[in-house]
Amino acid sequence: MNLADLEATLGFVFDDKSLLQRALTHRSFLNENPDLPWLDNERLEFLGDAILGFITAEHLYHRFPEMKEGDLTSLRAALVRGQTLAEFATQLNVGPYLLISRGEEAGRGRARPALLAATFEAILGALYLDQGLHAARELVVRMVDAKTERILQERLDRNAKSLLQELSQGQLKVTPVYRLVETRGPDHAREFTVEAVLGETVYGIGRGRNKQTAEQEAALHAIERLQEQVHTSAEEDARAALDEIAKQNQETEPAGDDS
Repeated sequence: MNLADLEATLGFVFDDKSLLQRALTHRSFLNENPDLPWLDNERLEFLGDAILGFITAEHLYHRFPEMKEGDLTSLRAALVRGQTLAEFATQLNVGPYLLISRGEEAGRGRARPALLAATFEAILGALYLDQGLHAARELVVRMVDAKTERILQERLDRNAKSLLQELSQGQLKVTPVYRLVETRGPDHAREFTVEAVLGETVYGIGRGRNKQTAEQEAALHAIERLQEQVHTSAEEDARAALDEIAKQNQETEPAGDDS
């Protein structure tokens, strides 16, 4: 693979190109090519996950010296969740460089958020091994800074489960239920899929490295759907009220003189 364009986007030229190549190798590719002399990216993903958590926590600690521990934890969770990491990978245009199986290719694996998130962590692990903590910190800080501003502006770091409970109880008079529907991956890199259910309806689906993260993501998606539903319902109510007023006005208008 010609990785020069990806290195330019990353802002780092790897001394050991094989580390970057390995970071881009999904296990499905090696299942189809078992004779290749390198490993998949899961060990690098494991390392990158730990490095990402540490650097993000350190950066937030220094950037927001007055922020409470609970708020820091919530903000960090929003920055390292799978969907956010997939956004980072997309910004870096990682997809075209992935080594994936034909099945993953047919299933749009290059755009699959869980795969992109894992690859971003693997690249971070590879960068750390190749150029050290300073380079890894530079990449993480560059990616999270802009995202941090947007999260703070939109309050996406707020506990989504708590917000969903407030909205669902207020609008639907029901309490959300979170249902684990799938667990994938090896023990060190599990991916959990959770549904957020309101009444009998699935309002949101979330995926994450643990059930708590998956539940938060499912809650965020459920909030979006519920808010859209409430907005649509309000528009329909307003339209019905206007129609009723128009009808009443027609009924009370004096009859015209036919003579």
